[in-house]
Amino acid sequence: MNTHIIKFRETSREEELEFYSNKLLIDERHTFNTIDEAKNFPLVQQIFYLPFVKKVVLNKKSVYIEKLNILKWEEVQDELSKQLSEFLNNGGKVSNIENKTNIPITVYAESTPNPNVMKFVLNKQLFKEVHEFKNVDDTKNAPIAQSLFNFPFVKEVFLDFNFISITLNSKYDWNENVMEIREFIRSYIQDGNNIIDENSIKNIPSKLDLNIEKLDDISKQIIEIIEKHVKPAVASDGGNIVFESYEKDTKNVNVILQGACSGCPSSTVTLKNGIENMLKQMLPGMIHEVNAINS
Repeated sequence: MNTHIIKFRETSREEELEFYSNKLLIDERHTFNTIDEAKNFPLVQQIFYLPFVKKVVLNKKSVYIEKLNILKWEEVQDELSKQLSEFLNNGGKVSNIENKTNIPITVYAESTPNPNVMKFVLNKQLFKEVHEFKNVDDTKNAPIAQSLFNFPFVKEVFLDFNFISITLNSKYDWNENVMEIREFIRSYIQDGNNIIDENSIKNIPSKLDLNIEKLDDISKQIIEIIEKHVKPAVASDGGNIVFESYEKDTKNVNVILQGACSGCPSSTVTLKNGIENMLKQMLPGMIHEVNAINS
């Protein structure tokens, strides 16, 4: 039964409240400042009939409503949740515009240099940033990662752009589980489930919080080389590399390996024969060695 359940939660803005559904409402974000702008969006028009509504934003499974300062949210939030649920469950439409972006999701599996890691590639971008989850406790704002940890054989989850790299627990075999994971990811996304709230995640990002302007020139050059020449190749193997620091006195470069690169038997060879040699050639006399601080 396709019943919409609408609940609400606070946002960072006191005048705004988020009303979120258990089902997908719309594919793309839309912002409305007047009822006239919402002529093709019956749900939004219904909301603007309320005298306290100033602005409405539709985004995936959520309706963000900004109110005028003529009342408090506590006075209307419960009733508004009920009204939105009833509108949708009684056949009311979110939009009269034909959905042209509902492209079927495809997922294919790729092996990686790390035998314990499989890369699942999708035909659409899902993530703006890199996110790595070592355990389920870190997945509060990443429902798709949280769901993947429900599989007993999943040890770690890594998300980047249009792929998900999954590390297998050692006592399991990918040959027995790859099809199950691939179908789960495809169905999870195709059904419009919440994937991730990247704005709320505190994780090791694709770039550490470094003040680039305060870094020395060598560090800046190393970062540029990694971003342009190293990361694309590493991502193709289901992983990521993050610059951590450059030691002027020893000329050592410290990096963080993520995804398939973390714990990979060939990562040392890649660092020494690949990344280290590249940096030595491009920055002659300035590099002694490259070390992964988390391997």
